[in-house]
Amino acid sequence: MSSPHESAALPPDERKRAFAVILAAGFMTLLDVSIVNIALPSIEASLDATPAHIQLIVAGYSLAFGLALVPAGRFGDVYGRRRMFLIGVIGFVIASVACGLAPTAAALAAFRLAQGVAAAIINPQVVGLIQQLFSGAERGKAFGMFGAAIGVSTALGPVLGGVLIAVLGPELGWRSVFLVNLPVGIILVIAAARYLPDHDRGAAGRLKLDVLGLLLLGITVLALMIPFVGTEQGGLANAPWWWLAVAAAGFIAFMTWEIVLDRRGGSAVLPRSLMRNTGFAFGTAMGTAYFAGFTGIWIVMSVYVQSGLELSALVAGALGLPFAVTAGYTSARSGSWLPGLGRWLVVIGLAVMALGITAIDLASIYVPQPQLIWVFAALMAVSGAGSGVVISPNQTLTLADVPVSYGGTAGGVLQTTQRVGASVGLAVMTSVFFATQAMTAGTPAESYGHAFSMALRVTVGMIAVALVIAVIDAMRRRGSDSSS
Repeated sequence: MSSPHESAALPPDERKRAFAVILAAGFMTLLDVSIVNIALPSIEASLDATPAHIQLIVAGYSLAFGLALVPAGRFGDVYGRRRMFLIGVIGFVIASVACGLAPTAAALAAFRLAQGVAAAIINPQVVGLIQQLFSGAERGKAFGMFGAAIGVSTALGPVLGGVLIAVLGPELGWRSVFLVNLPVGIILVIAAARYLPDHDRGAAGRLKLDVLGLLLLGITVLALMIPFVGTEQGGLANAPWWWLAVAAAGFIAFMTWEIVLDRRGGSAVLPRSLMRNTGFAFGTAMGTAYFAGFTGIWIVMSVYVQSGLELSALVAGALGLPFAVTAGYTSARSGSWLPGLGRWLVVIGLAVMALGITAIDLASIYVPQPQLIWVFAALMAVSGAGSGVVISPNQTLTLADVPVSYGGTAGGVLQTTQRVGASVGLAVMTSVFFATQAMTAGTPAESYGHAFSMALRVTVGMIAVALVIAVIDAMRRRGSDSSS
């Protein structure tokens, strides 16, 4: 059995095969974040789902994903990343089949939670194995490819979903969105067992999980989401905003407990060494804000195009293709751009992304419908180019000073904050969208168009927060470099 250091010295061909396996698995799990979005109108009609069901189906996956990432990362560090990777892929396939056969909207929401947990088991192993397999400039390039997979999977999901629904019809189409993971998962299990390296599990007996910390974090996130779930009937004005006080109290309790537990030598969700790492703190904060705004774009775009503009799922899904192409290109190139630009590369990406989404909002108001889809496609390409130099460079910079032995844990913390941000952002955006649509009179194009515009403004606001954080961090890093 090889150690982490030994696996980093694997022959290039073996490392390439191992990297291909983990990249494919990360692509599959992240594809499921967005592929469901295009199927939401079909799911709504097939299972008589309410907007609250829809919110839980999309946000529940991200929430379960986020809360399970940290313990999954620690399990991988201690028990072996290949072992946890295999467990995660098998669980993901089983949950996907259950989703595809779900008889009710409530059952689908529950199975999506299980699917999110399984995806969470896989992804920290992907990050940890990249840390384990590569070092130096090669690691930056590997994270660039992983970032490309994230961007492409997020944008390609609606395209694939649209094709499946167009070919198989609404009922079988949305179910196939989940069932397609079965053959892919079987291939991944076989390939992972053959090609992935393992590492020393000598500390297995000393593993302890921060159950209370995870519980407090879950309460905090749920309390943040509750005011926004199911608000389409009474509007946001009648939402139970007092839950935000519960969220604030939960966050204070969570941070206090984490500090106390870490001082006692326990396995905190947020280890003190990570909390004290300024670069890691800025990177996680920026990632949280960005994913809060970025993830919900696909949902509101899909519903607006299908229900508002009354176009097909295939057309709605195809709008993700320009984003996927440009995001994939710039993300793959980001590894070579990062050494010269550093955090400023992320700043540029966020600025381009914000401008692209703002332009989409303006186009939805002022561009006539016959030309609107083509304008959307062009602006999605612009937004994708920006997004491509946000995710992977931020991952590389954020994890730059983290020891390899904590690669899985740090990757889990980073992705946890991203998925927590995504789940809260999804709840907020869909709430604003459905509440605005319900309260707006007029044709479907008018009511859904107004709702789409309002939701996009929420997106731009969240991306602006991420931009401010990135600028502060870039200036901090420049000052630190000048003084050293």
